Amino acid sequence: MITDVEAATPALCRLQLANELRQLRLASGLKGAQVVTKMRWSPSKLTRLETGENSEVHPEDVAALCEIYRAEPETRARLIAYATVTKTRRDWWLSPEYRPVIGPGFKAFLDLEASASALQNYESEFVPGLLQTGAYVRIIHQRAHQGLPAEDIDRLVALRTTRQDVLSRPESPLKYTAILNEAVLRRQVGSSALMRDQLTHIVEVVESRPNVRVQVVPFRLGAHAGMNGSFVVLQFPDQVALKPMVYMENLTEALVRRGDKDVERYSDAFTDLQALAPGPQESLSLIKEAIKEQ
Repeated sequence: MITDVEAATPALCRLQLANELRQLRLASGLKGAQVVTKMRWSPSKLTRLETGENSEVHPEDVAALCEIYRAEPETRARLIAYATVTKTRRDWWLSPEYRPVIGPGFKAFLDLEASASALQNYESEFVPGLLQTGAYVRIIHQRAHQGLPAEDIDRLVALRTTRQDVLSRPESPLKYTAILNEAVLRRQVGSSALMRDQLTHIVEVVESRPNVRVQVVPFRLGAHAGMNGSFVVLQFPDQVALKPMVYMENLTEALVRRGDKDVERYSDAFTDLQALAPGPQESLSLIKEAIKEQ
């Protein structure tokens, strides 16, 4: 439960509202099909409300659901307050500047990232977004989105670098743990100078921010739990009634997994990778060696 709704971000209000609406429905014994019939909604509308996918939520819709679920007056008032925040304020990534380059799946991830207390990130191919320099981001997007207008590339670069503010939030900066395949250090993205600057940036962030930890999985360690691809496990503050979730992306889509079994599997994989990889200091030494070789 959010204790100070007025100070909460719209993203957090959307997520908390989605979670509490779903819990209310389950407690009432109603199935989704029964609710949409009563409300004369499409099934997708209820799904979006219960997953926090809508950028804004109408307070009257929430009030109607609370009536069906027979919610207590205090609960009803709180949920309507969440919805009101989504109507009256905007998260920075929903501004007209960024909207053209954000798909639904990545928008869902940005909501989660902004609300999370901790991220566990395994990356197999490139430097994680929260540790990228602007020049590195630009090369990545120019290669991955050939033909994309220059102004959209600029938006993507600005989006990526602005995201990094979560690492330096004045209150409760994000606790970020990244594990990198050694290929991330060895794959030259752009010029040698650009790659040297990028690896140096990782070292500087780790050495200056106690909330950031990086480990490297060297090639010599062979097969490991992350070989099926990159992923992010998101964890949320204790006062927020949200379970951990997993985020993955590929060439065609970005996915958020909420199922307990999925989350447990990826959390276990991350724990295995942490145990396998050299510790933070030895990993920093590996990064510094890679810098010298550029």
